[in-house]
Amino acid sequence: MAAILRGALRLRSPLSNLCKTTTSVRSNSTGAEGVPYENTLKSTNVSTEAVPTSADVVVIGGGSLGCNALYHLAKLGVTNTVLLESHNLTAGTTWHTAGLVWRLRPNDTEIQLLDTTLQLLLRLEAETGVNPGFINNGGLFIASTPERLQEYKRLMTIGRSQGIESFVLGPSETKQLYPLMNVDDVYATLYSPGDGTLDPAGFCTALARSAKTAGAKVLEGCSVTDIKTSPSLFGGKQVTEVHTERGIIKTNHVINATGAWANHISHMVGVEVPLVPMKHAYVVTDRIEGIENMPNVRDHDSSVYLRLQGDALSVGGYEKNPQILEKMMDKDFAFGLYELDWDVFGQHIMGAMNRVPALETTGIKSTVCGPESFTPDHKPIMGEDPDVQGFFHCVGFNSAGMMLGGGCGQQIAQWVVQGRPELDMYGYDIRRYHRPLFNDAPWVIGRSHEAYAKNYSIVYPHDEPLAGRNARRSAVHEILESRGCVYQERHGWERPGYFNTYPTPAQKYDWYGAYENEMCPDQRYNEALTAEYSFDFPNHHDLIRDECLACRTTAAVFDMSYFGKFYISGPDAQAAADWLFTANSQKPPGNTVYTCMLNKRGGIEADLTVSVVEGGEGSACDPSFSGPGFYLAVGGAAALQNWAHIMQEARTKNWDINIVDHTEDMAMLSLQGPRSREILQQISDADFSNEAFPFSTHKIIAVAGKKVRALRLSFVGEMGWELHIPNESAMAVYEALMAAGEPLGLVNSGYRAIDSLSCEKGYRHWHADVRPDDTPLEGGLAFTCKLKTNIDFLGREAIEQQKKEGIKKKLVTFTLDDPNVPLWGLECVWRDGISVGYIRRAEYAFALGRSIAYGYVERPDGEVIKNDFLKSGTWSLESMGELYSAKVHIKGPFDPKNLRVKGLYDQIEEPKTEEIIVQEGFA
Repeated sequence: MAAILRGALRLRSPLSNLCKTTTSVRSNSTGAEGVPYENTLKSTNVSTEAVPTSADVVVIGGGSLGCNALYHLAKLGVTNTVLLESHNLTAGTTWHTAGLVWRLRPNDTEIQLLDTTLQLLLRLEAETGVNPGFINNGGLFIASTPERLQEYKRLMTIGRSQGIESFVLGPSETKQLYPLMNVDDVYATLYSPGDGTLDPAGFCTALARSAKTAGAKVLEGCSVTDIKTSPSLFGGKQVTEVHTERGIIKTNHVINATGAWANHISHMVGVEVPLVPMKHAYVVTDRIEGIENMPNVRDHDSSVYLRLQGDALSVGGYEKNPQILEKMMDKDFAFGLYELDWDVFGQHIMGAMNRVPALETTGIKSTVCGPESFTPDHKPIMGEDPDVQGFFHCVGFNSAGMMLGGGCGQQIAQWVVQGRPELDMYGYDIRRYHRPLFNDAPWVIGRSHEAYAKNYSIVYPHDEPLAGRNARRSAVHEILESRGCVYQERHGWERPGYFNTYPTPAQKYDWYGAYENEMCPDQRYNEALTAEYSFDFPNHHDLIRDECLACRTTAAVFDMSYFGKFYISGPDAQAAADWLFTANSQKPPGNTVYTCMLNKRGGIEADLTVSVVEGGEGSACDPSFSGPGFYLAVGGAAALQNWAHIMQEARTKNWDINIVDHTEDMAMLSLQGPRSREILQQISDADFSNEAFPFSTHKIIAVAGKKVRALRLSFVGEMGWELHIPNESAMAVYEALMAAGEPLGLVNSGYRAIDSLSCEKGYRHWHADVRPDDTPLEGGLAFTCKLKTNIDFLGREAIEQQKKEGIKKKLVTFTLDDPNVPLWGLECVWRDGISVGYIRRAEYAFALGRSIAYGYVERPDGEVIKNDFLKSGTWSLESMGELYSAKVHIKGPFDPKNLRVKGLYDQIEEPKTEEIIVQEGFA
């Protein structure tokens, strides 16, 4: 192989432009050339059967996701369906996939999705008579450093809570398992015996056969020429017809499962999908003596994987300079491959030869270089489009479509049939993105490149992208940056993370020097991120501590401008609020409620604050409208999620309402802490006393002579006010706050402090503590549900039924006995030596002086969980394979009487030493 590589390098040509075209194509005329499978499904025997005149669901694309979606629709009883494939099943990317199945991921949902695929593979042959080609040879992760082993131990721990078996092996044990492996530079390995490989042709054949047996249709050689829609409320559309070369299908539901060709279909309904086609490659070696039955290998530090292929290996990986293809792929590029560019791929060979030295004298049988679709965060794009009812995305699988196919096919089928998936799919939902960025090609390409290039990097708790920065900035961005703000990116926004001792601005993306780009000369931001690459306390732990303790003792100001800010008004506004929000919004203007929005199963789709408002004078913080109105402040990263949820219900219910988005033209500064009232009183004539301005109320007032909407709320557990300010006034208000507050101890603070403070106080974070697969009863938010009223709301029936039956999982608060151990989430929860759950979110609680964590717990016997179960037993948390003694708290350990948010600081009792430990010098 080394000789072949040297020969290939001698023939190399200069690196061409960033965006490659589909030149140097090697046509696959046999349907098997170069690919390590005995057969593909390429055939010239294509039926000319006419399409049905109508269908409940039309699936477009006959690869892994399309076949899985059709199969799972049938399992849900929906069989009036048709799959349309313009060529043959497995065309495009599925047929040349490596076919690996790895189940350990730093995410509980992904583990469940991957395990769903595995369980499907294990039963398909008995169900259909077709062998999907699953080979259970196991998976081996190589750790060359202690840091990489820590990451693998995290995978082992979360996997254990999900029933996935894995073991840490030392170098000698690894050598016994894989005799051909060089372990001289191996620190340790993680072995997952249940993993393996599959055959794409066998898998898709089995899925299609099962669906057709149930009554579904599969039409190959049938291209989609158009998709028709009809107008719906609020500028939306509804799918009505799919046009093909063989006729028209009337339908209200389409699943776009066309992978790298997704935008050919999505453009038919006026939608852009943020994905980038890239060349992705592997090589297949000649026979290697003694390689049979070895596990598949992922050597992340060498950016290479080794897949067992009978008596040979397939070798591939992820490079820093992937070849980016034209956005719109050639429609007829179905069973073709590209010539392998050794300038790009060759970097993987040295790592492969180092790991398995026998490869040095092994030849290459074939090369496989085909298109794959990649996304800005290396996660698939799924779910119903926010603007096109009935149009479902199921694309962008980042070369993981085979292993994710079974789980994601099941979830997209549920999405279509039931309205929402059963698992928490927000990380894959198209609504996680900011819509205007879909059409921002530099943003999409840059972020997708970085996600690809970092795919094998260690997943540290607080990493941030370098690409695609400064897309959305608040009105006070620059002054905070000058004061040392280290920004985080969420939903396109730059939001404050923490404050450094010197300016640390995010820079223009330098592509890590790839494609002949020069590295950015200003590396301060990158260095700040790199300095935090640890599973221990970060080197700026003291900076975050100081922000947190200042908020607890004096005051802190947080720029929360990235929050979504929506107004709902109109004749049906109250009806909409009643149905959408779990809390009772039938209150006089001036009141604010914390509430959830649920799906019909009672799952939490959002948490937010809703303020009852009246029409005003026309500014962004005081818009004019007639009739009842509501002002919604929602977490910025979930802004489109909230917006789309409201729109979906509004269109279904045909409400006569107006929904206006003021996210972009209004800032939000949150002033929190014991001295917040004193600071505000200096720069406003408003009365901020408890009597005049109680908690959970709001007013239009003047601050520093500028009109703002002030909400007395807190997300950190202190007395404070949120100031919602038109952008043009934000700088004046900020400067006035700092001028009045800094002499009293006011500090700038960021979301790292918010995360710690809110966790310490016990406030919930949506998509961490609570998600669409959790209910308010399970997540400790039953108080938000107006069950004592006769007002119906979405999900009420499910909540009432669950309340009657009792909950079987519960969000529980834990603190560690050892104050010097960090927690990051995904830890396993043990009770009396039995795994009973896992941690969703964890932070260091600086006022408590120890780590605090929130995790869902279930009884081993599956029965209803009650406090007596929590109060008994010996509890511990497993972090990276180590067990730590933990305490369970039935009530939050910090300010359980909520005296601080009420401003009643004089009534706070001195805490017991063992309960509250302020560590002034902790670093």
